[in-house]
Amino acid sequence: MNFKREKAQNYYLWDTRIENVFINEYMVSAPGDYVKVYLLASMYVEIDLPVSNESLARELNLPVEDVLQAWTYWEKCGVVRKHYPDPGNKLHYQVEFLNLREAISGGSRKKQTKSSLPEKVQSLVDDEGLRKLYSEIEKTTGRLLSGSETMAVLSWIEDYSATPEVIAYAYRYCAAQRKTDKHTYVASVVKDWAGRGFRTAEEVEAFLAETDNRHFLYKRVLKALGFTRNATEEERRLMDVWLDDWGFGIDQILDACRQTSGISNPNFKYINSILSRWAGKTSSEKKEEENVLQKVSREYKEKARRKEQEAQARREEVLAAVPRIGEIEDLCRSINVQIAQSMLSGDAAARKTVRDLKDRAAELLEEKAALLLKNNFAANYMDMWYDCLDCKDTGTQDTGLYCHCFKARLAEAEKSV
Repeated sequence: MNFKREKAQNYYLWDTRIENVFINEYMVSAPGDYVKVYLLASMYVEIDLPVSNESLARELNLPVEDVLQAWTYWEKCGVVRKHYPDPGNKLHYQVEFLNLREAISGGSRKKQTKSSLPEKVQSLVDDEGLRKLYSEIEKTTGRLLSGSETMAVLSWIEDYSATPEVIAYAYRYCAAQRKTDKHTYVASVVKDWAGRGFRTAEEVEAFLAETDNRHFLYKRVLKALGFTRNATEEERRLMDVWLDDWGFGIDQILDACRQTSGISNPNFKYINSILSRWAGKTSSEKKEEENVLQKVSREYKEKARRKEQEAQARREEVLAAVPRIGEIEDLCRSINVQIAQSMLSGDAAARKTVRDLKDRAAELLEEKAALLLKNNFAANYMDMWYDCLDCKDTGTQDTGLYCHCFKARLAEAEKSV
């Protein structure tokens, strides 16, 4: 007599086995997104279905760089092992899930050292250099770095062999040119530059001066239309006509793009018709049409400059009155470095270390808030104060379209003409 058990046909009804060793020793101290990557991939491994880093990223709504960093983190912890079919391609690998119970009981798991930084990172930056890098990034972004972001920066140094100088420049570049300082976005820029072999800011600047400007203009126009893809050959030809033959600047082209906001399917032909009509106008006619827009744009730029100066003045006022707050911020930066190092060590004691460090950081931030209150400063006194939180007083949203506050000011300015 033969026996068999019916299997559920829908794999969502199956169970995925997760070792208690993982839950107790690794999960608590790990970044939440890295745990998600491990669990989702474990499910696919359990049911023997193929899965890629790209598909994991799509399902978890994460940048693919975060998925790659997760595997680097878990490998350092001794939870998985990477296998490289092509030893020369470090970005393409297979992931093997290790048996944690066997590793611990049999002693086959590699003993983790408590060195402050991985060997590859140490070859590019020491502890003090890393603190300077984090401090420079915080100066660029105007915020304290989180533990996950400090760890991400470390992974760029180790995985991409990116130098601190290139990473710092990438943050400045993204903040100034791409209007974002999100580390997930900066990661893609760092990966590209490091892959090209750039080691210094001078090498990056030479590359940008030669190739990036026109490419950036193409991407900026596509983004304004809601596209994330690269431009087609015909679209590049049209944009070259707008820029070179008709002499339009990027602001004028983006203004034409914004006029498609009410169209269900914006396209290049429509924008081309708008710019073609504008190109046929006299200089005085175009100037009259652009005057109000330029005036409001200048107002926003002046507002941004003024608010930065005001925020810096408030910060200097607080630090002069309460020097301890400056010490607290330095301590928080140091703690973030220690958190990243502890997470990378993979040591079983890392969970408690990270928890203690986070508790200490929370105590320091509470002390900072109490000191501000005690000295009659508002809790947000050192922050940037924006009139519009949606666009942070830039006048444009992430999509490239004018913000509602900019449209209201533009309408007001047009009535007064």
